[in-house]
Amino acid sequence: MIVIASANGKVGIRESMRVLKAGGSAVDAVEAGIRLVESNPDDHSVGYSGLPNLLGDVELDASIMDGLTLQAGSVGAVKNYEHAISLARKVMEELPHVMLVGAGAERFAKELGFPEKDLLTPEAEAIYRQIFEKKIPDVYAHRMKYLDSVKKWAHVAADPERPNETTNFIALDDKGNLATGVSTSGWSWKYPGRLGDSPIIGAGNYADNRYGAAACTGRGEMAIRLCTAHAVVTYMRMGMSIVEAGTEATRDLAYLVDPYFGGVNIIAMDPNGNHCAFSNTKDTFYVYMTGTMDDYIETPRVFVDTGDEGRKL
Repeated sequence: MIVIASANGKVGIRESMRVLKAGGSAVDAVEAGIRLVESNPDDHSVGYSGLPNLLGDVELDASIMDGLTLQAGSVGAVKNYEHAISLARKVMEELPHVMLVGAGAERFAKELGFPEKDLLTPEAEAIYRQIFEKKIPDVYAHRMKYLDSVKKWAHVAADPERPNETTNFIALDDKGNLATGVSTSGWSWKYPGRLGDSPIIGAGNYADNRYGAAACTGRGEMAIRLCTAHAVVTYMRMGMSIVEAGTEATRDLAYLVDPYFGGVNIIAMDPNGNHCAFSNTKDTFYVYMTGTMDDYIETPRVFVDTGDEGRKL
């Protein structure tokens, strides 16, 4: 049994392992760990207290995938419901669909009895005002919700140097089943309704018991365009080791033309529980915990230099 997670997953990784030791599935463990991150008010990249969009509203995205059945569920642009990961799991288990977004996802949450909650905390709103309003003239900053057109402000407010970490977990249970989960409040000051890679199966999340699992954080648009999570698993399917696969998938980022080129982070695990993590940003970390460990270990990701190619138009 083993669980790995992005660095901010340290608040939930012990609970994930507790679930596995109690006989829970990999899917159970992933959901349990992510729920604690979603409830962490000190984390402004996930769930409650996440940073808002361009209009000041917190919108959440999440996905979950079962490596045994290849079933998956995801939700996007969800307002007023804290545990997007649990809602994504319900989509996977109770609907003939994979993804619900916006009002449809919120209707489903209400139908299931999920409690509503104001996700914008005073701390997150203060960050929003402090940083966002430096970029937007005061006459517009307080009237953004009432403007007929806000698309130009999405470019003005965009902050590629402030990527939201997102959270992702991968678990391997005692039956040898893999599962992945991802949850985020998305890119700060995003255009309303924007979806990153987190709810996109194959981009931010993928699991297949036969070959392995991977999940991404960082600039989601980049992972979407390359199907990065699926690429890692595909490279392992082709016979690459986990280190070779993750390195190759990260190197692929260098071919992107993107004026907002930024950091992308990957965690990955093979069917035997071997794990590694990768980033095109230096000095980043992830956490892992096995069934024989008393606590998690935080360890560096493999740095893969993607150069400046992606920044050139």
